[in-house]
Amino acid sequence: MDQLRRGHGYALGAYLLWGFFPIYFKALRPATPVEILAHRVIWSSVFVALLLTGARRWRSVATLSRARRKFAGLALAAALVAVNWGVYIYGVNSGHVVESSLGYFINPLVSVLFGLLVFRERLRPVQWAALSVGTVAVVVLTVDYGRLPWIALTLAVTFGSYGLVKKRVGVPPADGLFIESTVLALPALGYLAWLTAHGQSTFGQISAGHAALLAVSGVLTAIPLLLFAGAANRIPLTTIGVLQYVTPILQLLCGIGLYHEPMPPARLLGFGLVWLALIVFTWDALRQGRRTARAGRAARADVRVEAVT
Repeated sequence: MDQLRRGHGYALGAYLLWGFFPIYFKALRPATPVEILAHRVIWSSVFVALLLTGARRWRSVATLSRARRKFAGLALAAALVAVNWGVYIYGVNSGHVVESSLGYFINPLVSVLFGLLVFRERLRPVQWAALSVGTVAVVVLTVDYGRLPWIALTLAVTFGSYGLVKKRVGVPPADGLFIESTVLALPALGYLAWLTAHGQSTFGQISAGHAALLAVSGVLTAIPLLLFAGAANRIPLTTIGVLQYVTPILQLLCGIGLYHEPMPPARLLGFGLVWLALIVFTWDALRQGRRTARAGRAARADVRVEAVT
């Protein structure tokens, strides 16, 4: 029970931190999204390196870096997460917090679509219904925005792809995050050096507080990911699936309540369709989880009966 309670705490902590990211990234202006991304990469490397030193895991990291297929997978994951981070920072600081939250609302539906296209999974009728409603929602939002909601779709696809790659690579969270950050660190350092040489860097030029916030980006990147990894090892995936909606709900509230982004009726209808799809999807996942649990208990009971007889 203690492990279960701790797992819920870890998951809620991760999703709460991610949910309030719009406030944090807004505070980093006037730094550009690319400069913020570069700092996030570099300070993540530094922070995770300290964690690995404290945990004495450098031998494991060295072994992992020599495994070519795993390293290639982590390099691909690094590229995907860089695009995800960059687009998210751009979305927040260009006044599209609401659209950015949409990306994480539709991410579970993208994961189901990946299961169909990549793993050739057979979808249940309820899952097809959820995907169909989600597709209609994207069409409605496209009409409302007057363009494809590319920020939301890019966030959903890149984060879904990142999770897919990480699942296939299967490495410890801190080890993988360090290699991903290191892969991106050289171009990030080069970009920051270029900014400094051209007098366009904001680091240390705005205020000490602004510089500190940029440096803290590494901590705020690593901690939610480590909390999430701790939760995934302690609580069922169905529980994680339900709790994950905490993040986009908080981001949506930030966009509407704090930054007063518009929510016209057509956009509200589009979001409503997304929420309907997620309700259907979550209900089906919980129902399937209960069925699987019952089947597992029945199988174990049969084994015990056979053992006795």
